Amino acid sequence: MSGVALVTGAARGIGAATVRALAADGWEVIAVDRAADDPRLPYAMGSRAELEALAGERVTTAVADVTDRTALAGVVAQAQERHGGLDAVIAAAGVVAGGVPLWEMDEDALDAVIDVNLLGVIAAARAGIPALLHRPKPRAGRFIAISSVAALRGLPMLAAYCAAKAGVSGLVRGLAADLRGTGVTANAICPGSTRTPILEESARLYGLPSSAAFADQQPIERLIEPEEVASFIAWLAGPGGAAFTGAEIPVDGGLSV
Repeated sequence: MSGVALVTGAARGIGAATVRALAADGWEVIAVDRAADDPRLPYAMGSRAELEALAGERVTTAVADVTDRTALAGVVAQAQERHGGLDAVIAAAGVVAGGVPLWEMDEDALDAVIDVNLLGVIAAARAGIPALLHRPKPRAGRFIAISSVAALRGLPMLAAYCAAKAGVSGLVRGLAADLRGTGVTANAICPGSTRTPILEESARLYGLPSSAAFADQQPIERLIEPEEVASFIAWLAGPGGAAFTGAEIPVDGGLSV
């Protein structure tokens, strides 16, 4: 299966790897990112240059913040006008903040964690799922959200992040029920410690020298590469993933066991 996919949080990390994996499988991909820093957070977001580096024969790019529902809806509308609909929406935009107990967390950072990690996924669903349903029957649409192993276990000093990611997992269960009989599925991927800028920021929050320190937590005894998560997302978006819906699927090197 291939078709037209929209990927948020596409400039780097799992989002960028997913764009590349889908394009390699023959999908037309709209890669979406805010492509600018978030003033509520103390580390750099994906850049415009990183986003534009993905552009190619099968990939077009669009600048939109997932917390801006109007902007995101505009990107989806343009995709519908050009392609007649969408066949997959992958909500990969995410941020991390914390490093202190929840009651001591900076208010703006707390808002950013909830806005991007949970409300941004809700915005992607509200904008993207109608485009998936616009395809004629029989459909094979996919809504795939990036959750986290943090949805499955408590992580110290990251309570807001855990809550947001658990919300994503609950969201896809509800969406799966809403989408019953439509041919469109909804699932959440729960990565473990993956070599991304978010993991580097997590290491800083914990006072660790680098993200490599997280490798020992996982039974595979190494960090997961973004391409490994992306390859599973690409498979789930294809025919092999047709029987999955309402699931939170760990791609976590055994971290959740």
